[in-house]
Amino acid sequence: MYRTLFSYDLIDMINFYDHKTILITGAASGIGKRFAEKVADIADLKLILWDRNPDDLQKLKNELKDRAEIHITGIDVTDRDLIQLEADHFIKENLVPDIIINCAGIVVGKMFHEHSFTEIEKSIQINTTGSMWVVRAFLNEMIERGSGQIVNLASASGYIGNPRMSVYAASKWAVIGWTESLRLEMEKLNTGIGVTAVIPSYIKTGMFDGVKAPMLVPLLETDDIVDLMLKGIASRKRTIQAPFMVKLVPLIKAILPYKLFDWVAGNWLGVYKSMDSFEGRKPKSKKS
Repeated sequence: MYRTLFSYDLIDMINFYDHKTILITGAASGIGKRFAEKVADIADLKLILWDRNPDDLQKLKNELKDRAEIHITGIDVTDRDLIQLEADHFIKENLVPDIIINCAGIVVGKMFHEHSFTEIEKSIQINTTGSMWVVRAFLNEMIERGSGQIVNLASASGYIGNPRMSVYAASKWAVIGWTESLRLEMEKLNTGIGVTAVIPSYIKTGMFDGVKAPMLVPLLETDDIVDLMLKGIASRKRTIQAPFMVKLVPLIKAILPYKLFDWVAGNWLGVYKSMDSFEGRKPKSKKS
């Protein structure tokens, strides 16, 4: 890990994260968990970890308790009342996050007509609305303080539609639009709060097991995107995109006629077939 981070300016990163309070949703697995593990290794800080799997959160707390001050809550980001209740608790304890990282997310991986109404609602609530609720619960206090960083995990599917990802793509398009608008609002009001969108392609977290990587768009290792996030957040970047091809998608889409773009994305790059073999994260087996 340190070998990777030394290629950046590790001292500046330590200075940025040191003594920060960081709230991470979806913290029990995937990007959220790995970010918590890595940031706890490079700075003296406090971590507020939220996830709907309290048992996994407790395991993570046990792993990190000697490296950081850890606060955990088993919380589903679709529960608006519990989000506000927990936020009020941390505000009273003078633990308003310096950084909020919204990692909670799900993907169903079906054609739209195969989705149930519940699957549609749940996807939008977890991937989009839940992130908004988490930020809204703390934002006034962050504005009053005059500092902070909000980081929202979007997706390359927020740039380009894809079969079997209609609802997921819709939720991530919304995240990108909200993140950009929120950034402009915070800048216009001179709040001192930065806003960052993380826009990766498929990542090997288990969430997208079975997908076939499109040409020129390799599957990302979790550590790779987390290292980019650690550096990009410390640099207060507006967007963190990976791999490189993701950065070109909006330009290519704007230049090419839509039929030609569909041919390039579907027949040449294979984007539109990438979800054909999707399996997704396996549910955990229950002990009898």
